Amino acid sequence: MEFWIIGNKAALLFYVIFVSYSVVRGASPWVILAFLSYLCANMAIPVLRKQKRLQLLASVASAVLVALFAFRINTIFILLLPVNLYEIVLMSGGRNRFALLLGLVPLFLIPDDEAPIYLLAASLSLLLYYGMRVHTEKLDKIGEEKESLRLELQRLKQSLSTNEEYIRQSGYTIKLEERNRLSQRIHDEVGHSMAGALIQMEASRRLLHANPDKSSQLLGNAIAISKEGLEQIRLTLKDMKPRSEELGIHRLRLFADELSANHSVNVSVTHAGDLDVITPLQWKIVHENAKESVTNSLKYGGASNIEFEIRVLNRMIQSVVADNGRGADKVVKGLGIVGMEERAASAGGTVIVDGTKGFRVTTLLPFQKGV
Repeated sequence: MEFWIIGNKAALLFYVIFVSYSVVRGASPWVILAFLSYLCANMAIPVLRKQKRLQLLASVASAVLVALFAFRINTIFILLLPVNLYEIVLMSGGRNRFALLLGLVPLFLIPDDEAPIYLLAASLSLLLYYGMRVHTEKLDKIGEEKESLRLELQRLKQSLSTNEEYIRQSGYTIKLEERNRLSQRIHDEVGHSMAGALIQMEASRRLLHANPDKSSQLLGNAIAISKEGLEQIRLTLKDMKPRSEELGIHRLRLFADELSANHSVNVSVTHAGDLDVITPLQWKIVHENAKESVTNSLKYGGASNIEFEIRVLNRMIQSVVADNGRGADKVVKGLGIVGMEERAASAGGTVIVDGTKGFRVTTLLPFQKGV
């Protein structure tokens, strides 16, 4: 950016030198001193780029020297003034209109025959100034957006790390709770039965020769107790296994059937891909987000048709709930949408809500093949 300003100054300076030596036919020592002073002042500006105040002071000094040379030595030096004036405005953060007025001020202080060439130099410098201004604003905006994206990325990384740790701890806690529940149930039900059967069999063994009838009766009781214990084991394992309608897509179909029966809506469920890769936690997120989406469709959209779609893609699980309701040009995130986003984020996913043609809520959850 500074190279354009330096190039502008260099072009004007070469023109002034050319006029001073060609038109005026020679230059006095004062003119040479003026050129050297102008060069020193303007070479200091890029050198002091890290010290903004000194840089602005050097630009002001250059403008003052140019004005002094123009009125004391030769008015041709006034051509060097506009670029310094615009540079001062650019460094101080002034307005464009102020820069234009500032550049026109010397026009009233120079001879009429030099006014056209001054207008040309001032116009070219002003165009450069506007370009620099727009470029600077764009760079500042890009820098702010970059910093905002960096902070957002950092926040998302922290959130993802927290969610992964939460999922890991939750899974471990659920396993411990289930192990504890199963252990307690086996101890309370199956353990007592087996202990009673062992007592009956021990008593039967001792009475086998002394009282065969009593021994046979005790052995029969032990067999009955053992059968009851085996039945309790079978019932325990049966209770642990989820019902088929509670698993994955079956549960979603059951929800769709209940929705059609209880409300005046047509509900359809479609799926594609290998549904076995979807974990119970991911199914839970899909089901809860589907319920929340249907609530919004019935409450706000006035939908008569709702579609559930589950697709297992290459690396993502896509769950879509779409309706033919009123929709909304601008979707306002309430507690329902925020809750869906939080649930999806807990598994590393995201939620996309589109209200252009009815409501369409898409939940995307990542998965790893072979896991």
